[in-house]
Amino acid sequence: MDNDLEKRNQDTRRKSDRWVLELEIIGIVILVLIGGLIFAGGKTAVDKTNTIQFCISCHEMKDNNYEEYKTTIHAKNRTGVKAVCSDCHVPHGFIDTAKRKIMAVNDIYHHLIGTENTKEKFETHRLELAKKVWKHMKDTDSAECRNCHDVKTMDPEQQGPTARKQHQKIGKDGKTCIDCHYGIAHHEPKGGFEPADVINEK
Repeated sequence: MDNDLEKRNQDTRRKSDRWVLELEIIGIVILVLIGGLIFAGGKTAVDKTNTIQFCISCHEMKDNNYEEYKTTIHAKNRTGVKAVCSDCHVPHGFIDTAKRKIMAVNDIYHHLIGTENTKEKFETHRLELAKKVWKHMKDTDSAECRNCHDVKTMDPEQQGPTARKQHQKIGKDGKTCIDCHYGIAHHEPKGGFEPADVINEK
């Protein structure tokens, strides 16, 4: 009698253990699927918001920044290599990209309240906007530039004497791309300001 009871208890425990194991496996599979869907959705959203079409869906960008950019060497050149908004304004690492996308909420806010919704308002804020970009470039040693431009692979023999001389200074005394190449994709702010002025401000 006791043996039968013990056997039934063991069978019950085995069934219970098997049931718990099956639930755990199902739970893990569901979590992996949810994680995969969240990742795929996030990746799709990042890719979509990194396109020129998305950037110029706001008229502030289309009428101001894009109008300036589309005639520059980053948009049209002899080799056909094109840098889009996100190549220069969105970090390429996962964590930094996520931070930048979260910070973009501020851009949406200013779009909604009309901070730069006319040419005049945009010009009023141009220096402030430039300062933010210049500071970021200085803080990151122009990381976005360096995703495409590698000083080590530049051929000094194919550069003019001024460029050759300046490129030798990169990395010395805190010099980085933005110190010379500001205003290459957008108009410079009025008043003769440059990145060195911003960095030296207290």
